[in-house]
Order: sequence, then C-alpha cells, then structure tokens
Amino acid sequence: MNIYVILKRTFDTEEKIVINGGKISEDSAEFIINPYDEYAIEEAITLKDAHGGNVTVVTVGSEDAEKELRTALAMGADQAVLISDEDLESRDQYTTSTILAAYFNDKEYDLILGGNVAIDNGTGQVGPRLAELLNIPYVTTITKIDVSGSDVTIERDVEGDVETIQTTLPLLVTAQQGLNEPRYPSLPGIMKAKKKPLETLELDDIDIDEDELEAKTKTVEIYLPPKKEAGKILSGDTQDQVKELVSLLRSEAKVI
Repeated sequence: MNIYVILKRTFDTEEKIVINGGKISEDSAEFIINPYDEYAIEEAITLKDAHGGNVTVVTVGSEDAEKELRTALAMGADQAVLISDEDLESRDQYTTSTILAAYFNDKEYDLILGGNVAIDNGTGQVGPRLAELLNIPYVTTITKIDVSGSDVTIERDVEGDVETIQTTLPLLVTAQQGLNEPRYPSLPGIMKAKKKPLETLELDDIDIDEDELEAKTKTVEIYLPPKKEAGKILSGDTQDQVKELVSLLRSEAKVI
C-alpha cells in the first residue's frame, strides 16, 4: 500500500501561549505534531505493518517543520516531504489544500490520512478540501478502519454514536481520538530517523503558480479567553434565588 499522512506543525496547547498584537508569539511557544495527526501517523504505520507498503508524511510549512517530520520518521514512517511555503505572504486552508493537491497530482496513493482537526485553528477543512480536489472519497472523524484488498470498512464518531461505512480505495480519512494510541519514538527509531529521506520541495517543484494560492480567508485577531471569575452562591428560599438569578443574568451577564 502507498500510504500518505498529511500533518501540521502546531503550537503545544499544554504550554504557555503568549499573544502579542493579536498574534501568537512563536518565540515563546513550543511546537509539536498536531495531536490528531499523531493518530493518523500511528494508523498508517499499523496498516503498513499489516498489509506491507510505504508510509510518507507530508507537510506544508517552513523549515522549522523538519523537527516534526523527523519525529514522524522516528515513530516509523519511511520518508518525509516538506513543501516550503516561505515565499507566500499568507496561507489558509484553501491554500494548503491546493498545494497538497498539486503535490499529489502525479503520485500513486492508496490511502491518505490526516488529523480530524488542527488544535490551533480547528477548522477541519484541509482533509475534505484535498479529497475534493483529488476527486476521491473521504470519511472524517474515524475511530476504526479495516482494509481488505481495495475494500474498506470504517467506523466513525457521530456525536456520541458510531456510524459504519463501506467504501473503497483510493481514499482519504481523518483520524479522531480513540482510533489508536500513538507510540512514542524509541531511541533506535530516533537514530534511524536521521538516515531516512526528508525531501524539501519549493512551489516551483510541484508546478503550481503562486497566483493560484491567494488565501480566501484572513485571521483578524487571536485572543485568549477571559479569565473565569469566581462563582456566586445564591441564598434564601427558592423564589428569592430565582429573582436574584434573573437580576444577575440581566444586570451582570447581560444575557437577557
């Protein structure tokens, strides 16, 4: 099987995040593989072990993303590709999916995996957009996948329930929490990753014009949620509490 994983370098939400001028300060942020993409990497490696083949991880970004690609290689991916976007003034989900589609245009692939969402923007658009551009079926938020020849059986999360889908390869899927438990890179894996191929491509290498990549959306401002204030305990009988609650909702919360 020719298996590809599209991944994103994201900031670690478990570390302190500093906002300066409506933007995240990258100098103070820690960066990691998007956690949902780790499920995709793990599943790709598991499928390769079961069916044979090759796993390639692909990302669009700056040279800083080499660290995350090397981590994916240490987990067990066979090769990595970095598509540099250094020359772009702006990039959104449309831009990323268009670049990826140009990359996959001349590739042979059976299965493309990605994370359900990225924890920074949380749009969940790149996977479905890419599948549409490649004209292949896609299934989102999967929690189980079984491949038998070209036939695929998938279970996906649908707001607390499970939906079972039958489809065929080639296919794109996005991984939801619960699909698997991503492995940690082992020391031998880290050493092997240093020798595995990591290819860097420019936009010219994938035959795409920068004029086609103008972002369709713009992030105006990023801000942290307000700090939670201490709760209030209402006293008196039920009728008095209801009156006070209504008054607070009107005067302080301003929701009625």
